[in-house]
Amino acid sequence: MELFSLLPENKKIIVDVLLQIIRESLPNYCKEKISFSVPYFYGNKGICIVWPSSIPRGGIKNGVLLGFWYGNKLQDEDHYLTHGTNKQIFYKIFFEPKEINEEAIRKLLAEAIELDKTFAS
Repeated sequence: MELFSLLPENKKIIVDVLLQIIRESLPNYCKEKISFSVPYFYGNKGICIVWPSSIPRGGIKNGVLLGFWYGNKLQDEDHYLTHGTNKQIFYKIFFEPKEINEEAIRKLLAEAIELDKTFAS
């Protein structure tokens, strides 16, 4: 993936870990697509996106963003996600691989997948 050639080493690790968690968590009906040079995951609608700061147009200056397209509809019981200026996409920005809380991310992905199933036509 050309994305990795654009990233410094610590961001490569963060992106790699996040992608592994997401790919292991999503059911078979979900797909991965590259859009604006970043991985985007969707089922019936968008589920999440991984956007490193070194890729233009992501809106962050440092780190790697894990964004949930319908974060505003997730319960997020652990208050893991940041509610920025976007009313819909809630996110978490990682600066070091050790900041990744796999359990919290898997919990949010499970919730996002259940939400996505409600969008089936």
